[in-house]
Formats: sequence, structure tokens, C-alpha cells
Amino acid sequence: MSSDVARGLARLCASLTEPWPGYMAKRSSKTSRTPARMRVARVGDGIVRAKLPNGLRVIAKEMHAAPVAALSVWYRVGSRNEHSGITGISHWVEHLMFKGTRRYSEFDLDRLISRNGGVNNAFTWLDFTTYYETLPADKLTLALDLEADRMTNARFDSRAVALERDVILNERQMYENNPAFRLGEEIQAAAFKVHPYGHEIIGYACDLQALTRDDVYAYYRRYYAPNNAVIAVAGDFDARDILAHIERRYGRLKPAPPAPAVAAVEPPQRGERRVVVRGEGDTDYLTLAFHAPAATHADYMAFVALDAVLCGANGLSFFGGGGNNRSSRLSRALVDGGYAADVSGSLVPTLDPFLYTLQATVMAGREVAEVEAKVWAELDRVRRDGVTRAELDKAIKQTRAQLVFSTETATSQAFWLGFSEVIADYTWFTTFLERLMRVSPEDVVCVANRYLTRDNVTVGCYLGQDKANGSA
Repeated sequence: MSSDVARGLARLCASLTEPWPGYMAKRSSKTSRTPARMRVARVGDGIVRAKLPNGLRVIAKEMHAAPVAALSVWYRVGSRNEHSGITGISHWVEHLMFKGTRRYSEFDLDRLISRNGGVNNAFTWLDFTTYYETLPADKLTLALDLEADRMTNARFDSRAVALERDVILNERQMYENNPAFRLGEEIQAAAFKVHPYGHEIIGYACDLQALTRDDVYAYYRRYYAPNNAVIAVAGDFDARDILAHIERRYGRLKPAPPAPAVAAVEPPQRGERRVVVRGEGDTDYLTLAFHAPAATHADYMAFVALDAVLCGANGLSFFGGGGNNRSSRLSRALVDGGYAADVSGSLVPTLDPFLYTLQATVMAGREVAEVEAKVWAELDRVRRDGVTRAELDKAIKQTRAQLVFSTETATSQAFWLGFSEVIADYTWFTTFLERLMRVSPEDVVCVANRYLTRDNVTVGCYLGQDKANGSA
């Protein structure tokens, strides 16, 4: 994962948990009816789902604790939809969506939101690209109008395309000096031989240099359409009013031909793979990357619990857990044992099977091989001896606490409801805790034995230049 994406996600995750300033906005008193052409279902807990005739899906949740509203617009396109020759194009399109439309200049898109007391941003991921705003509830229609306009009317001026190419190439050059990026890119490429998850979201420099304005614009026209999008809104509004506005503003947008399906299926890995990266610095890093199930797979929730046992509770996040949980198994073995400065796990929810990664910063005076041996010893112990009911209950309790805290705002609700609609449906999010609570110690052991094996791993190590002449 490239560093700009990581920073964007970090800003988003921070906004998901921070309380929004109190605005002196009043709830709408309108009582407009839901348009007859829109298929609407009220599914409980203040949540309403709808689908427009042009294929646009909408999910809305009323939250009246504060006069705030959040919007996220999701497009089912990310690095998963790319192939050799066009890597990085999804992220490039995201940049250009802020460079103006036929109606709004590039400065208007951000300025109108900020002047009305809001914040906005976007990021590209493996499976999707999302644009989001949080603002006073009575300004939600402004954000909806802006997003409707750039869904089909982004300009893609040739000069802007060229400038953003240079920006992204400079970003990539900067990331290549980052050990985590360099190691992660090599691991993904080694772990995936067929599936497009094998390349970084930012793309390869050679592809970014070769793509033309027409290539990028055609990609936008193919994937940015109502029938390839999900709108999620949460906050202090009447859902009937918001659905009526969405119908008026988005209902006239024409659908695009169905986007090409991603047919690539990664074959099972049949043996351990290894990569070694050497570079500047005097610190070594170790990553073990295991092929892991997709977010909708039956094993996924047991894997969430296993990660919490190994690395610390993580709740719902695109980042690794365990940063502050010194009682987790790997933290006790590696950090308390003096082998690593830190250790974390990362299990991101994805459409297709991706990776579960264990990452450690090797302590000065220790060797990568020592740290790897300690990791395998802990994994072998889980597979052999299992986990206790008390240990699992503690991990689930900590995960629940993090989940409740990190999803209490309108911004977080809009994010996770929209995300869930992209990978499955809203119930993936609303039943997350219920499904996690059903995980048993036997389920955890089963997942550990199925996935955390030497035949299913790509081991990567980054050797700082002071140790580059040593053995891996």
C-alpha cells in the first residue's frame, strides 16, 4: 500500500472517531414523498436502502444526536480492475476528480465544502475509489450536488492530466525511499502471480509515463457511472427528503455499459516464497504475508479473532492492530522478549482473497532470522495448542470496544455502510459483532491451521545497508 493512500486512510480513520464541532443547524421540516420510481426498503435501525432505475444504490441512516451529516460516494473500481500497462490509473483518476467539472472549477470543489463548514477527501483502494464529505446537516445537499456533477462531468483537462502525472511520479519516487513501501511492493508481486492485487495502488512508473489523457478519460467514462456507484449518507436528516433529492439530482444520469468483470483467480500457493530488499538505513524489517480469505468468506470472522489474539484487537480498520496491546501473543514474545521494537498484524477486508500480514521491526542487535523463528514458534503454538476460551473472549471484548468507539460518528457510519454495500451489503457491517461473538476457539485453530502455513506464506525482509552484506 502506497504511503499517500496510507496517509489518506489515516486522515479518514481519524475523522471517523473525532466528534464533529457543534453547528447551529436545524433539521429539515420538509415532508416530501419518496419518488415512486425509486425502489426503497426501510431495513431498521434508522437505515433505508434504495435503488434508482439507472442502477445507483443508496443507503441512508438517520442519526439525530448532532446537526451533522456525512456523505460517501463509492465507485466499484480500484487497482483490482487494472492490468499490466494501466497500473495506477484508478488513483490517477481520483486525483483528476478534484480538477474541475464543466460547472465547477478545480478550486470550487474544495472551497465550497470548506466555506460551508465541511471537510472532504478521497482515496483509492484495491477494490474501490471513494469520495467523502462531512459537513453541517443542512448543507448535505450541496455535497450531493457536487458529487453528482463530477460523477459524469469531470473535465480531465490535458494540462491537469499532465501535471497530475508528474505529481504521482514524484510521489512514487519518494515512496521508493521508504522501506515499508519497497518491501510491501515486492511481497505483493511475489504473492500474486495472476490476480491484479499483485501491484501497488500507485502503479508502476513505466505505466504512468505511457498512459495518455485519452486512456485516463476513457477509464473514467467506463467506471464512473450511477450503475457502478453506491451513495451512503448518515446524519441529522429526514431520509425521505434526502432520497427525494438524490432522485432529482442523480436520477437523470445515464448508466454506462456494465464494467468488465475481474475474472482472474489466484491459484493456491504450493510453497514458501521469499523476497529480500536491501536499502538505506540501519534497521531491518520482517513481514510474513499469508493468503487470506475475502471479507465475505465463512472463515473471515475467525481470522479477525485470530489476529486479535496474535497482535491485539483491531475492530474495523484498514490498518494493523496491536500497536498498544502489549498483552497480545506476538507482542509478548517479540517486544517483551527483546526481539522486535514493534509488531502488528493486518487483515484488510477485500472483495477477493488478499493477504494477512505480520510485520515486525527488528530490534538493534538482533537478526531477521531470529525474529522470524520466534514468529513461527508462536504460530506453531496456536496451531498445536489452540487458544483458551478466556483468551478469545478477551480478544473479542477488546475488538468490540474498538469497534463501538470507531463507528459512533456519522462519518464512520456512512463509510462502513457504503463500504459494506460495495463488498456485499449493509449487513456485513451491521452484523459484524454478532458474527464475531459466534467465533469459537475451535474456529480460530481451524483458521490458523488452514492459512498460517509455510506453503501459504511469502516472507519478506528489508535489510538496512549496515547489514546488507549479512545473510537473510
